[in-house]
Amino acid sequence: MNTVLPYKDQDSGKKEQVAQMFNNIAPRYDFLNRVLSIGIDIYWRRRAIGLLRVTKPKLMLDIATGTGDFALEAMRLKPEKVIGIDISKGMIEYGIRKVQKKNLQNTIELRIGDSEKLDFADNTFDAVTVSFGVRNFENLKQGLSEIKRVLKPNGTLIVLEFSQPESSPFKEIYNFYFKNILPKFGKVVSKDSAAYTYLPESVKSFPYGAAFIQILKELDYEKTQCIPLTFGISSIYKAQKPS
Repeated sequence: MNTVLPYKDQDSGKKEQVAQMFNNIAPRYDFLNRVLSIGIDIYWRRRAIGLLRVTKPKLMLDIATGTGDFALEAMRLKPEKVIGIDISKGMIEYGIRKVQKKNLQNTIELRIGDSEKLDFADNTFDAVTVSFGVRNFENLKQGLSEIKRVLKPNGTLIVLEFSQPESSPFKEIYNFYFKNILPKFGKVVSKDSAAYTYLPESVKSFPYGAAFIQILKELDYEKTQCIPLTFGISSIYKAQKPS
């Protein structure tokens, strides 16, 4: 997987640039999500969380939690605790306000954290979720290995991530939207010229579908599954840590 950077004129690494980018767009991130996805991202998250109903996780970790949307959606499972981490201070600050507004601060804890250096003991969580975050990992395999380390035996990983439609004519419509409309609208609203150019570039370079499943298998995840959503715009990946 090629390393795609938001700010190509800077010398800093991907991790630092991604944090900077999300700090820049944090005030308008939720609005842009709803508008640019026509609200369908809400359905995607609900579908992904629904896959955990059968296991009824009590302690969950939400990586790349952003403003906390996935952590908040997880409340449908009635967990005892959800910890959300993100490398962007700006996103976490907005997320904390949303959690407090819903009076869920005793159940949801949001904090700054690095997906590739998780500050948790081995075998801690019943489930780990990542929503539109794995393509931003600086080292994808390192991040996925860390997730497996902190999962309990038989614990479940749920990843929701953009993929690429492969059937015409939707493939062509999607590519036109992603390359021409989304970056321009995102730039105007977010005031960050790089953020919504980085998005389609990072999606294009991400090993989606069977390629991502293969990476999970190489890292010894079991019961791997890929569920395409909305003509393949995004996909849910489900995997389990061995017992």
